[in-house]
Amino acid sequence: MLKSAPLDGLRFAFGTLTVLPVRVHRWDREAARGGMLCAPLAGLVVGGCAAGLGLLLLLLGAGPLLAAVASVAVPAALTRGLHLDGLADTADGLGSGRPAEDALRIMKQSDIGPFGVLTLVLVLLAQVAVLAQLYDGSWTRGAVAAVASAVTARLALTLAARAGVPAARPEGLGAAVAGSVPTAAALGAGVGVAAVAGAAGVHAAVAVAAGAGAAEVLLRMCVRRFGGVTGDVFGAVAETAATVSLAVLALGR
Repeated sequence: MLKSAPLDGLRFAFGTLTVLPVRVHRWDREAARGGMLCAPLAGLVVGGCAAGLGLLLLLLGAGPLLAAVASVAVPAALTRGLHLDGLADTADGLGSGRPAEDALRIMKQSDIGPFGVLTLVLVLLAQVAVLAQLYDGSWTRGAVAAVASAVTARLALTLAARAGVPAARPEGLGAAVAGSVPTAAALGAGVGVAAVAGAAGVHAAVAVAAGAGAAEVLLRMCVRRFGGVTGDVFGAVAETAATVSLAVLALGR
């Protein structure tokens, strides 16, 4: 049995969760485990790019709204829009009211239904609105929010991949990573991310916790509804975590 090299997890995380040119050498469960544990690090890079573009536009004289749109567009571009697509597909599956098998078939279709469209519009509007508000108040707050939301989104993936969470289908990326992370390690990652966020203030730590909590609620709903998780569900919990963490960061500002 092959031993997992230290970099296999990082390669898996960046190679599967971003469009960055990182080659994944291994697709076994050990690599998947390491990759999902490294997911918040991928979020840190994605969030840093998002904040960097937003700050650059502000420096060049753009308004906070354009900076916010750019900061929302960067994570979408760096993930090929897969998380947003997963959010839309999951909304269609949950909203269909069909049995699990039919709902999963709806989620696999290439088109997006009314529930998916409405969810996408509202989520993107919420993300842009919060970042515009924060960039308008302070460049630093906007940048921190862009990074924190991206990291929280990928932390939600780590938590969703913990042991005991089954896959709804036997194939696909969802099945490859479902249940791959020991529960203690997943919770440890959550505590670690919250602690690091706390360095930016208690508000940031609360935002991370709230985002992860909202993602957990959606995860449990999907497991009950579909019998497990899919790649679409992973995308949905990531976008949910990002949006809720942003909303919390906007409160009281």
